[in-house]
Amino acid sequence: MTTLQPFIAQWLTSLSHERLYSQKTIEAYQRDVVQFLAFIGNDPSPATMMAVKPADLRLFLSERRAAGVESRSLLRQLAGLRSFARYLEREGHGHASAFKAVKGPRLKKTLPRPLTAQDARATASTSSRAGEAREPWVIARDAAVFSLLYGAGLRISEALSLKRKDAPRRAGETLVVLGKGGKVRQVPVLPQIIAAIDSYLAQVPYRVGPEGPLFLGAKGGALSPRIIQLAMEGLRGALGLPESATPHALRHSFATHLLARGGDLRSIQELLGHASLTSTQIYTEVDTARLMATYKAAHPRA
Repeated sequence: MTTLQPFIAQWLTSLSHERLYSQKTIEAYQRDVVQFLAFIGNDPSPATMMAVKPADLRLFLSERRAAGVESRSLLRQLAGLRSFARYLEREGHGHASAFKAVKGPRLKKTLPRPLTAQDARATASTSSRAGEAREPWVIARDAAVFSLLYGAGLRISEALSLKRKDAPRRAGETLVVLGKGGKVRQVPVLPQIIAAIDSYLAQVPYRVGPEGPLFLGAKGGALSPRIIQLAMEGLRGALGLPESATPHALRHSFATHLLARGGDLRSIQELLGHASLTSTQIYTEVDTARLMATYKAAHPRA
């Protein structure tokens, strides 16, 4: 890797500073390229990278598939390799023809699986976890996070990246959210969200400055997404929710319930921070599928 290492570093820098990719995406792309270079072997150079044949790339993907890698991860891996090959092409090291020729595996189309409105509200209620052997401030914290996911449609990473100074204080305020690709959006904040955050802040035993994280872990550091995922797993058992009930399912619920109540698709796109309306349109299929299921269950001649 010694020959290509400087090029990889420059490529990753361009993804971060010019394309504004998230840190997680950059780390994944770096792993993908390193795995492919290990597959090529023999200290590959820009020339050997660009001389890769479609058959070589297909063999690599088939070996990854045999190792248990799923289609979505294979597509991301192919996207990372294409990105690096395009970078080398722009730098004048040849043509990335093989990376353009190989198609990724097809994804099985699946619809988001939102929770019902009643179940979504229950996840954001401290009473749903009454009797747990957890400190009250921890339960209040988790409820505040779930309130943001369902009530504002935030991704879990967006909610946990909020700083103490970002905490909304009054009804009618909007929350400024930094989303994927460095895209900034404004999200209205419901009174129920403010009440949940206020309850958490009144109980949390740690004090941080305005630039510190809003949501804290048990030892006073930044809260890990895994802790919120575990909290949802506990709620699945307590509330009898399906396995599809995850923190991200609350974001799906936010969009689906807005659409079902007559929300405008373009407005929902802006609230979710989707770059393309195509990403938001999938919720119209969810709503239609639910409508048809209700029709078939209720109509006498269905």
